[in-house]
Amino acid sequence: MSSSPFVKSYLFAYNFLQASSWTISFLSIINSFLTHKTITGAYSAAGYLISVMQTVAVLEVLHGAIGIVPSGFLSPLMQWSGRTHFILAIVGQISEVQDSPWLAITLVAWCIGEMIRYPHYAVTCIGRCPYWLTYLRYTGFIMIYPTGLVGELLIMYKALPYVKERNLYANFFSVFPFSYYSFLWAVLLVYPFLWLKLYLQLFKQRKSKLGKAEKHHSERKRM
Repeated sequence: MSSSPFVKSYLFAYNFLQASSWTISFLSIINSFLTHKTITGAYSAAGYLISVMQTVAVLEVLHGAIGIVPSGFLSPLMQWSGRTHFILAIVGQISEVQDSPWLAITLVAWCIGEMIRYPHYAVTCIGRCPYWLTYLRYTGFIMIYPTGLVGELLIMYKALPYVKERNLYANFFSVFPFSYYSFLWAVLLVYPFLWLKLYLQLFKQRKSKLGKAEKHHSERKRM
């Protein structure tokens, strides 16, 4: 990561904004649940803000591409495109899936994951990340990410009949030898394998990051 004070300040501000927005989204979902005694209102409560912040996260692809973060270009692109396609092209366009309990579970999983990930990135930018937050960042994903994956797959599957019935995005896909319905089936088949690659990569990062963080934590305790 670049040592430029400007870059560090920018990255801190970006991650702080994302962390705040995902926290607001999570609290909006909880408030909706407490008010209406049902989880089916999660999208109406926080869907717009989540959609905006997920779209803005394309900046993370740019960050990796220009080298101001060590994540590289491909992994952020895969994560961003998968989630953005899900929340904008599917959930945002098919109202019948917006009140699904599985969508609520997915959005809660996203919020919790980002409420850990972005604060970790933010404080890492200024070199003050506590060990417990690093541990949470590289442990919480073990349960959070599979929960989100299952929800995404079930929502995509539930959306298939509506995509076919309405011939969704027919104009855009008219230049291709296949429809969006066929494309979505392909995504459903390929998505778990792409997700597994990223998931296993996080386990590799977990071993490395926790090892370094624990060593640093032990050294600070001895000082």
